[in-house]
Amino acid sequence: MAEFSAGAPGFLDIAAAEKTFGPARVLDGVDLSVARGEFISLLGPSGCGKTTLLRIVAGLMTPDRGKVVLDGEDITRRPPHKRDVGVVFQNYALFPHLDVKANVAFGLKARGAPGAGIAPAVTRLLDLVRMGAFADRSVKALSGGQQQRVAVARALVVEPKLLLLDEPFSALDRKLREAMQIDLKRILREVGTTAIFVTHDQDEALAMSDRIAVMSGGRIEQLGTPEEIYHRPATAFAFGFVGLSTRLQGRVASAGDGHVVVDTALGPVRAKANFLPGSPVLVGVRPERIRLGSGGANQIAAPLLDAVFQGARVQLHFAAPSGSHVLVEAAHLPEGAEPGVPCALSFAVEDTLVYPAPELDHAVEEAA
Repeated sequence: MAEFSAGAPGFLDIAAAEKTFGPARVLDGVDLSVARGEFISLLGPSGCGKTTLLRIVAGLMTPDRGKVVLDGEDITRRPPHKRDVGVVFQNYALFPHLDVKANVAFGLKARGAPGAGIAPAVTRLLDLVRMGAFADRSVKALSGGQQQRVAVARALVVEPKLLLLDEPFSALDRKLREAMQIDLKRILREVGTTAIFVTHDQDEALAMSDRIAVMSGGRIEQLGTPEEIYHRPATAFAFGFVGLSTRLQGRVASAGDGHVVVDTALGPVRAKANFLPGSPVLVGVRPERIRLGSGGANQIAAPLLDAVFQGARVQLHFAAPSGSHVLVEAAHLPEGAEPGVPCALSFAVEDTLVYPAPELDHAVEEAA
C-alpha cells in the first residue's frame, strides 16, 4: 500500500479541473492529489467525468480551467508524448502487424532508446507480465487476457512516471478479469509505478485500490480508502453506488445527544446523526449487517419477496414502500422463510447511516 497524507502535495496534483462540452459541464472543478506509488481508482457511472479526467491527465484533452502537476512540473499544456505518462486503453490499441516483442519495444524505439538495451528491457517486462513464452507470436493470435498483459508491458517498459488505465478489463469474462486484477496489483507493486485506474465496477475498485475517488456529475463525491468508502460513505450517492444496500425513506421524529429516531414505513429506526426533527431523510444499512429475527437495537418487519441463491450466500429481498429497498444477505435460507411471509429484521445503531432526503433521487437514479 502506498503511503499518503491528507493535505500534503502529491506526486500528481489536479487542481480545479473543469471541462464543458456544449451546454454540459463534464468536470466541475475537480481537485485530486495522488501520492507516489499509489494506486487510485476513479469510480462512477457512465457520464460522471472519470474518463474525461483521465484523458486530461494523459494530455489527450485540455481542461477549460485548472491545472495538472506531475512530479513538481506543470504539464497542463504539455503534449502527450512529452508527459512521461503511460496509457492502457480499453481496447489495448496494440499494433496488429507486429508481434508481441515488437509491440512492447515500440515505445522504447520511439524514444530513441539505445538499441542494445531494448531487447533486455522487453524480455524483463514480458517475463513480469508472464508473456515471455509468447514474444514471437502475433498479437492477433492472443486471447483478450494475453493482449491486456502485452498492453501493460508496452506501457511500463518505458518506465513512465504515471500509468493510466481506462477500464482495461471490461472486455474480459469474470474469472479472467479477477485473475488480471491480482496480476496487475502484483506487477505495479513490483515496479512501484503510480497508477490511476478508471472503472465503473465497484468490486474491481474495492479489490484493487489504495484509495477510491467516487465520482458523480463531474465532481468527486468522496475520496477515501476502500474500507472508508464502503463502511463510511460520505453521501447517499456513495452509499448507493458502492456495495449493496438497504434504503428506507423516513422523517426524523426526535433528535438529541447526537442521535435521531427516524419514522419509516417499516418501523422506527435509531441512528447516530444530527438532524432537526421533521427533516426528511434516507436511512441506509449494509445488507450483511442486518440479522434475521429480533434482538438488535433497531427492529423492522417486512414480507419476504424472493430469495436468490448465490453460492456462498443468499440474498433475501423484502417488500418495501416506493422509494425504499430492503435487502439482507445471509449464509443460508432461514427455515420457514417463504414469499409473502413477514419476517422480523434487526440491526445495530452503529450500522445505521442517515443522509438528507434531497440526495435520494440523485443517489437511487445514478446508482441503479
